[in-house]
Amino acid sequence: MLKIRLTRIGKRNDPVYRVVVAEDSTKPKGSVVEVLGFWHPRPNLIKINKNSILAWQKKGAEVTPAVKRLLEAKN
Repeated sequence: MLKIRLTRIGKRNDPVYRVVVAEDSTKPKGSVVEVLGFWHPRPNLIKINKNSILAWQKKGAEVTPAVKRLLEAKN
């Protein structure tokens, strides 16, 4: 099953997260199908491609609660 979730990148003590589509059985830093955006929490910078998220949801991908909160915060 595909999930739209966050994966951590960035330096130590300065996290940056990518919003990705990945198989739910892969490791958090494992391979991804597509990168949909990013979130940098320190300046609270959110850049997400909503059209791609909607397209993946139509294909059956589930959105994790953390990504749902980001989408609500973006609106």
